Amino acid sequence: MFKIRSIDSFANVFQNEHFTRPVLKDFEGKELDLKGKWRADIFKNDNPLILELACGKGDYAIALARKYPDKNFIGVDSKGARIFTGAKQALEEKLQNLAFARMRIENITNFFEPGEVDEIWITFTDPFPGKKNAKRRLSHKKFIDRYKAIAKPGAIIHFKTDDLPLFHFTKEQVDELKLNILYYKEDIYASPFDFEELAIQTYYEKSHLAEGRKINYIRFII
Repeated sequence: MFKIRSIDSFANVFQNEHFTRPVLKDFEGKELDLKGKWRADIFKNDNPLILELACGKGDYAIALARKYPDKNFIGVDSKGARIFTGAKQALEEKLQNLAFARMRIENITNFFEPGEVDEIWITFTDPFPGKKNAKRRLSHKKFIDRYKAIAKPGAIIHFKTDDLPLFHFTKEQVDELKLNILYYKEDIYASPFDFEELAIQTYYEKSHLAEGRKINYIRFII
């Protein structure tokens, strides 16, 4: 409860408190309409906008924000306790190009307008095993359709996971939608990284590697 209460006072966190009502609130409790206005109202620039979905502690968003100060990043998660760690660190480091949004990803079209998002990262999301849970996976085609609805034409999605069945499922969804795969690799640690962003390790990735699991990655255009 401490973490959930704490983010209420974080200036870099915007929350959809009632998931049936498409309204975001800032740390002052003010209701905001940020759809189509994230760059202008929050970041005060016109730089590219990149999302980390199901961001957890925001490891990727933080690392990318440090590396690319000329880009804007938003970590998105439905759990305030998860967001707390990343949001607190971003404030301490004064990362002006990073914000966090507490919302359900199935409602993401309520908060971003068509063409507003330039790029999306999804790392170590819940695999939701079992056929009956397939539609809950963030790489299911129904979610990809939501991402297409808010992304600019030609936007890239990065998907990284230790769960091989989920990885294969993701490729199947991408193939079914006839999307262009730019990169696909099982066990990315088996050889030198082809680009440096793959070296970023989330809290979950570190624990998976310690357990001997293999990490897989795909990027595709929506």
